[in-house]
Amino acid sequence: LVHFWIVVDAQPTEAERETWEEVDVVLQDARAILDELQAYKGAGQEIREAIQNPNDEALQDQAWAAVVPLVGKLKKFYEFSQRLEAALHSLLRALTNETYSDSMQHLEREQALAKQFAEILHFTLRFDELKMINPAIQNDFSYYRRTLNRMRINNVPAEGENEVNNELANRISLFYADATPMLKALSDGTTKFVSENKNLPIENTTDVLSTMASVCKVMLETPEYRSRFSSEATVSFCLRVMVGVIILYDYVHPVGAFAKSSKIDMKGCIKVLRDQPPNSVEGLLNALRYTTKHLNDESTAKTIKSMLQ
Repeated sequence: LVHFWIVVDAQPTEAERETWEEVDVVLQDARAILDELQAYKGAGQEIREAIQNPNDEALQDQAWAAVVPLVGKLKKFYEFSQRLEAALHSLLRALTNETYSDSMQHLEREQALAKQFAEILHFTLRFDELKMINPAIQNDFSYYRRTLNRMRINNVPAEGENEVNNELANRISLFYADATPMLKALSDGTTKFVSENKNLPIENTTDVLSTMASVCKVMLETPEYRSRFSSEATVSFCLRVMVGVIILYDYVHPVGAFAKSSKIDMKGCIKVLRDQPPNSVEGLLNALRYTTKHLNDESTAKTIKSMLQ
């Protein structure tokens, strides 16, 4: 079962090259997006001062000047989620078509694409972890929208408006209102892929996801494999990918990841998470607690529910 594609960068074969290059462009930008999000400080100070001194025009102008470029960044992150979803569709098309007889063959023969799929999941969970601990994002954006509405009512021209019009502002606002916005975009994207490809058996998609979850779990729980990991970063990469595919599986599979008939060993996966230093996996455990679809179903075993408490 175990394949090291998850921790090494396989070179694309000729058959994979076109898709690989298309997705690679998105992944190159993903690194810069994470750096920008990590450095995102927000305009909390300027906003506070403007709100406390509503009649001081200079402070209002300062807050607006601080917020407009930040909203440009938030728009860029939102637009990137759409590019990520398109990249995910390209990879799913390649990894689920009928070229090979099963998901394991796909992952073995298309290791470079499987690794890119893993990279997308890693990025997604990392983005959402950073977003969760940064309340400035939603505060900045809601201040921007309130100020924009006030300017509109008073017929004041707003140079920031050409950046984000009202309709786009609504969509961006919905995106950031979700606790894990990138994961939501990916889950919706996977669901959409399945519904748009009705001629493709749903198992083609869910089996790729469950096989990847198994590969990650075995890599993490088997000392002889784990000892070959080059660094702790590789461990957290595998953990994020494992959680990411579980969540996608839970969205796409009719009965989800937690049911008895699920092809994912949920108890084993949760145990692997529980065996890590606690502060390093709390975000991932929360992702399973709060962003899955079927955890609270009647059919979910009590032992699984209590393992996630």
